[in-house]
Amino acid sequence: MTSRPVEYKVGSPVEPRSYDHVAVRPLGGGSVRLEGGFWGERQELNRDVTIPHGTEMLEQWGSLDNLRAAAAGADQGYRLPLFMDSDVYKVLEAIAWERQHGPVRAQERFFAETVGLLAAAQQPDGYLNSHVQVAQSGKRFADPAMGHELYCAGHMFQAAVAESRSGEPLAGPVSLGDVAGRFAGYLLAALPAMPAYLDGHAEVEMALVELYRDKGDEAYLALAEDLIGRRGKARLNYPGGFHPDYFQDDIPVTDAKAIRGHAVRALYLLSGVTDAYIETGRRELLVSCLAQWDDMVGGKAYLTGGLGSRHEGEAFGERFELPSDRAYCETCAAIASIMWNWRMTLATGDGRYADLLERTLYNGFLSGWGLDGKTFFYVNPLRGGYGTTRQGWYRVACCPPNLMRLIASLEHYVATRTPDGLQIHQFMAATVEAELGGGCLRGNLLTEYPHKGLVSFLVLEAPDGPVEISFRVPSWSPEAVLAVNGSTLDGAGATGITSHGYLRARGTWQPGDEISIELAMGPRVVRPDARIDSLRGCFALERGPFVYCFESFGGGAQAGPSTRALDGVYGVPGEGVSELPDKILAEDIVGLVVPAGERQPYLARGWPYLQAGDGNGDGDGNGKGEGRMGAAPLKAVPYYTWCNRGPSEMRVWLPELGAAATE
Repeated sequence: MTSRPVEYKVGSPVEPRSYDHVAVRPLGGGSVRLEGGFWGERQELNRDVTIPHGTEMLEQWGSLDNLRAAAAGADQGYRLPLFMDSDVYKVLEAIAWERQHGPVRAQERFFAETVGLLAAAQQPDGYLNSHVQVAQSGKRFADPAMGHELYCAGHMFQAAVAESRSGEPLAGPVSLGDVAGRFAGYLLAALPAMPAYLDGHAEVEMALVELYRDKGDEAYLALAEDLIGRRGKARLNYPGGFHPDYFQDDIPVTDAKAIRGHAVRALYLLSGVTDAYIETGRRELLVSCLAQWDDMVGGKAYLTGGLGSRHEGEAFGERFELPSDRAYCETCAAIASIMWNWRMTLATGDGRYADLLERTLYNGFLSGWGLDGKTFFYVNPLRGGYGTTRQGWYRVACCPPNLMRLIASLEHYVATRTPDGLQIHQFMAATVEAELGGGCLRGNLLTEYPHKGLVSFLVLEAPDGPVEISFRVPSWSPEAVLAVNGSTLDGAGATGITSHGYLRARGTWQPGDEISIELAMGPRVVRPDARIDSLRGCFALERGPFVYCFESFGGGAQAGPSTRALDGVYGVPGEGVSELPDKILAEDIVGLVVPAGERQPYLARGWPYLQAGDGNGDGDGNGKGEGRMGAAPLKAVPYYTWCNRGPSEMRVWLPELGAAATE
């Protein structure tokens, strides 16, 4: 197979071709570079540890062997699950994005060799799916609900877009763009001839829109719209209780007002729907996205930003069905939420989407990645039983390589621009450059966030005329102070916090000017909506963007000067919460310390239900066997750090003294 010319440019994961239907525009590849700090160090960990670990696991677990079997024309020996090709594509995408930070020789070699393998496995007409070719005797599109054929294709296309936007061709005789282009060309011809076909796992929709953006071929956009429009005819069912709503096929996309079904499928679909709106301006698409986002945030999202309350089907539940111990909160769902919220930020300019992105990034997503860079969580509950451990890989390995590609491209989520302004959405130490209408605005984003609340933009170069610099004010911050060169703006030089949740400073800037925002970072006590049955009588702690948890490991809970298990322990946040600088392994953290008490065992006979007046169940301190103050205080740690010191037990929500704790 010969390669075809590919146009290479530095780009970002989401690059709208039209700006007619976006409120803010992505900066483009190379415009932001993380420079140390909390996330810069994690990007280095991803490059040096996590991605190399991923390439080893693809070999060890058989993902590459499946492709070798397809290349050899084998008809047996396939290793399940049937969507393992997608794990390969996500690692390739991570390598391509990482290349913008500087190529790594071993990763370049892996990329080139793997693309060569894909080219050898690809069918003459462009089709490529190792499971179908090896395990199904080439029978294509036979299992719409669970076959994942277009899902795998979509991940291939996104990896090819990342290659195209990595700056220059990755080494090798064949480009991934060539392989993907042939497969996409096949789909452009095959799918219109199968108007009833619909892949049960959405993903290809946003990939096709990005192919359109990258190549300019409107046929890709038209196919994405076609696939979105096919949903809602109740064609997708699967034995075992997976009905059309599980696949988002129960009603047309434009009629949907509630988010439902498999969480990752729903969120990938909504990412593609938002992309389609941005390119076409079809208002009904955005209206559906807005309604489903409100439904999700209003009663189906966890405090950590985690999504998916049901293990059965990895699915959303009913509103306020948010059990802590049975929370699924798949890492891939957190990643999909980040992707969707970024697109909603672009489409609307509203800070609430960047807010949820931040909450998810620091908690529901980051908890899925061990501090060592090579252990993971697939599921991220808010209450974990003792003995929980992280895993080095999974048989269903969608989450670790998904994590790799997000971290490798993370700088693209920091900031956006308008014709005369820069909007800073996520606070990370970085260099930032924005081409505005009047010239280039360039500067350093300086911060010790998330541990401290001061974020500054130091101007290095600026246009001649006035431009606006905006900082998102997180919804959790009770106050925020905007300053220029150390002088607080009292409103004359700032527009204040708008309905979109940003503080804005407008001026004609000079090199050396420093525009800053300072956020209040003290501990916060959070209590749940009373409609969340499993959390009545409980509280949680937050500080900055972090949700905290109480962890028991090695036989006892980490708590002040003593250790003990978490059963029977309650907190007394009304007595005050204090901060305690600490470390977990080599990770610097700010711990939170809360006064605590203990609840005695209910009754000797072991019956855990008491009649009124028996005490102990009401937490009022008046009955026999009641809860008692005076226990050693409990220390809470950031949720993302739990289970990094060995098997442990954890809970985010703790019963509160004086409340009817029912969890």
